[in-house]
Amino acid sequence: MKSNLTLIGMPGAGKSTIGIILAKNLGLGFIDTDVLIQINQQKTLQQIVDSSGHLKLRDIEENEIIKINIENTVISTGGSVAYSEKAMTHLNSISKIVFLDTNLEELKRRITNFETRGIAKDHNQTLMDLFEERQILYKKYAEVTIDCNKLNQEALAEQIANWYKNLN
Repeated sequence: MKSNLTLIGMPGAGKSTIGIILAKNLGLGFIDTDVLIQINQQKTLQQIVDSSGHLKLRDIEENEIIKINIENTVISTGGSVAYSEKAMTHLNSISKIVFLDTNLEELKRRITNFETRGIAKDHNQTLMDLFEERQILYKKYAEVTIDCNKLNQEALAEQIANWYKNLN
């Protein structure tokens, strides 16, 4: 049984917040790969995008993720992780993968700093462009999809925890 839970989804889907609640509720560790990247690179995600481009951020993300070797942990990933088959294969080998599916209107409401958030996107990509491109990838890799449009973060964490417990 894979003891880790990995959360994937769009920026603003709630991966970090729900991940922390989930880790507390299940008595698991918690790691946010965006924070891991920032610690190891000594730069914010936006600084990496500004200085080296969005594709470099994706490369860094892939390299950081394939080094992860942990157990009993909730892993909150960056929204662009699904572009890397290598990273997703590694995450699938060590964890159950949960897609936090949030509709475009809700994401627009939540993300007020789209241009400065450190999102691995081409300079001319819109939130809608990213949403349409990434939805396919998230669905490809997810073992379960959680609809994040109707429930609050506590209820979503409880729903994921129940799914996880039923696997054991």
